[in-house]
Amino acid sequence: MTRLPTMLSRRLRTVMASLLLCGATASFALETTTIVSSALSPSCLEYRVVGICYWLFCTPFGCKVRTSVKVRHYVPDAVVSSYSNTGANPWVEVRAMSMPNPTARAGGDGTTNHDNENTLAKFKNADVIGHPGGSVFSEFASASGYTCQGAGTAFMPYLLSTIDTLAWRYNMPELVYPEALIPGMREIGARSALNLWGNVYPRGGFLHQTDDYKSGAVVAQRSGDIVTRRGQIHVYQPLLASARDGYWPAGALMEGDASTGKWQELTPTLSTTCAVFPHGNTRVQAQRGDYAWALWRPYACCRRRGQIFLGSVDFQ
Repeated sequence: MTRLPTMLSRRLRTVMASLLLCGATASFALETTTIVSSALSPSCLEYRVVGICYWLFCTPFGCKVRTSVKVRHYVPDAVVSSYSNTGANPWVEVRAMSMPNPTARAGGDGTTNHDNENTLAKFKNADVIGHPGGSVFSEFASASGYTCQGAGTAFMPYLLSTIDTLAWRYNMPELVYPEALIPGMREIGARSALNLWGNVYPRGGFLHQTDDYKSGAVVAQRSGDIVTRRGQIHVYQPLLASARDGYWPAGALMEGDASTGKWQELTPTLSTTCAVFPHGNTRVQAQRGDYAWALWRPYACCRRRGQIFLGSVDFQ
């Protein structure tokens, strides 16, 4: 994505500011401009100086140790959409990426949404697509100091459930994984607290949940779980960066653990903050069963100040 002109960037900041002042907005068609402006969130950024890096800098006249500040902050890597009707991604500009095909046509629920019908299945499609706000976010984050690069590429499809048919619609082979069979393993929420949103496994589109918002959130967590790991039996591209000297990228996403990633709701309401599932925030049910979140992931880095990286020390 090319760098936006300064005037456009300022205009996006103004638009975002007006949205944030209003708090969560009503349901709306999710467009790229809204997603870009949503990245200007200090709360989700969570910028911190966390330590010092040491570098060995050498010249023909000798060597000396230089230091640089180690920072950690979150980056909006991707937009994760979870929606009932195949081909109806709420992010309108990317809808054509996941249209129905011969192996993925229908969608929706196997229920009339009566609360007592908790044994019937809901189904959600899911798309994980690179966040489009990269250049605007970089300008925004750089106001805090040195910034780290995320793993996401704007508009890159990392997972489209319409082409992951065997795993997404038939739960194969994860239907027989221990995580899918043993109660208490890889769950979002807790049975003991009467706040169980659902199971991470099997990582497909079907689940049993009467609350549609919670269903969308569980499916979003499942798709995020897939793309932040390598070697999964799904059709996808890993959303991961490689570590290097002075750069510590985000690892595997884990449910309920903000240190691995957090979610900013984009639709049906636009949130100014990030959270993990499950959360106690106000949950608005989407009329058409379509939801989207920005997935923010933590990165740490420091500026290179020598030829050889000697290590880093984190503050307590």
